[in-house]
Amino acid sequence: MESSSVPTDAELQALAGEVATEVQRCRLMLVTAESCTGGWIAKTLTDLPGSSAWFDAGVVTYSYEAKEALLGVNPRTLEHSGAVSEETALEMVSGALARFGAGVAVAVTGIAGPSGGTSDKPVGTVWISWKRRGGYGHARQFHFPGDREAVRRQTVAAALIGLRKTLTE
Repeated sequence: MESSSVPTDAELQALAGEVATEVQRCRLMLVTAESCTGGWIAKTLTDLPGSSAWFDAGVVTYSYEAKEALLGVNPRTLEHSGAVSEETALEMVSGALARFGAGVAVAVTGIAGPSGGTSDKPVGTVWISWKRRGGYGHARQFHFPGDREAVRRQTVAAALIGLRKTLTE
């Protein structure tokens, strides 16, 4: 799948299968913390039969209040950096691991559109972070083209690709 293409359902399922293989190889449980994808990453992973053996939980947090209450994101981070930022993505992924028993997590926060973008953070701006328990989180910014559906599909794919990489490093 090219980085500029919008992934199909079949491509997303294939990526999810690769993540499932690696999570099981590592004998870990996985947790997702999602904003702009609205649970799509969790859905893609749990569409796989047997996912209860390695999928721990998925949290969807759209509002600042939900990010604070469910993931422990610091209100000052949200006030100073905004929800769509490296800092927030890293706090989301750390909070997910702190609150659940999983050994690996992914977090996404972004602007899927069609509205909500600014000159600093246009529609398609997404931050994704990944972390293994006991390790350091890392985050990456993406600028995905297309409409809401395209931005969200590309975000799910990038999140899964990053999970696969996090599990094989």
